[in-house]
Amino acid sequence: MANKKKILELLSRRVEEVIVRDHLERDLLKSAPLRVKLGMDPSALDIHLGHTVVLRKLREFQELGHTVVFIIGDFTAMIGDPSGRSKTRPQLDPSTIEKNAQTYFNQAGKVLDIKKCEVHYNSEWFNKWDARELIMHRAKFSLKRILERDDFEKRMKDKTAEIFAHETDYPMLQAYDSVAIRASVEIGGTDQKFNMLTGRDLQRKLGMPEQDVMTCPLLIGLDGAQKMSKSLGNYIGITEAPAEMYGKLMSLQDSLIIQYFRLLTDMPVKEIDVFEKKLQGGINPRDVKARLAREIVKMYHGAAAAQKAEEAFVQTFQRHEVPEEVQELRIRNHKLGIVDLLVQTKFAVSKSEARRVVEQGGIKVDGKVVDDSSAVITLTKQGVLVQKGKRHFVRVSL
Repeated sequence: MANKKKILELLSRRVEEVIVRDHLERDLLKSAPLRVKLGMDPSALDIHLGHTVVLRKLREFQELGHTVVFIIGDFTAMIGDPSGRSKTRPQLDPSTIEKNAQTYFNQAGKVLDIKKCEVHYNSEWFNKWDARELIMHRAKFSLKRILERDDFEKRMKDKTAEIFAHETDYPMLQAYDSVAIRASVEIGGTDQKFNMLTGRDLQRKLGMPEQDVMTCPLLIGLDGAQKMSKSLGNYIGITEAPAEMYGKLMSLQDSLIIQYFRLLTDMPVKEIDVFEKKLQGGINPRDVKARLAREIVKMYHGAAAAQKAEEAFVQTFQRHEVPEEVQELRIRNHKLGIVDLLVQTKFAVSKSEARRVVEQGGIKVDGKVVDDSSAVITLTKQGVLVQKGKRHFVRVSL
């Protein structure tokens, strides 16, 4: 009965759709180990909270004794997944792919038991293909159907956008990954549904049992509009410093608080429902958000770090005090222009960005706003306190 309860939660929580639910439920109740596939093209270094929605679902499968099979798309990364893209992805070189894959595993280990995962690079089978085998598999797919995908359809209507031939091969290659590892289940975000269903089709055409497909909701980012993405800058990385993570979560739009509780934490559903009712009843959203921030920081950094991050946030933003721990930077120049100072403190990646931040009033020196990009700052051995926005401080001295 305990296992059945876990199975029902696995099939419902953090899940958008299961194809075919009845079949997967029967397989789970048999207790025979399933092969649960997650494909990952190592196109970026960092894992953010949006990625953890799927990773936490995989962990649930692990806890029930099933095998998580990671497919590192080192071959397919040379194409780039066109899902949801309005233009062709850049092709990655092998060294970047390997570096990103290793970083991904180090970070995924904060959610999964990586030692229990089965890992494959899809170059293991695709590097063995010759032109004849490629054509043979391409012949099993309809180009018309592939071009009906939303992303390709939008590009077809846009006279300035291109669709390159290699992009239309991506669904076929991802589908073959499921064949190569004999996947029982494939998990991904809702934007991966087409690719995962293609895996079912290919398995059936090759006389294999069809994998079940589980889609998970996409996490809306800090902008409150689009899915969390590093390229959009609306993300929270799971390796970010506790104080930074806590501060970003406290900037979350109130309308997303409950979604974040449901998708990112293991808090009991009934407890989250209580928070939802309290928010509807007029409780200060800040208090509920603080609980969310504390819960998530604790998951990735521990309880002590979460408490410290909360205390620092209260001190800085509610009491308007300077944090106890401030980064120190020593510079040899006695005088330095504010633009150069921001670049050296890494508060800006370029001089043009530094000027923009200054002119927008986002910089304080010793508590006073500096909005003149030509301003010169005089440094002393005691140092000056430079502040960017609400969360970033550095003390710069000679």
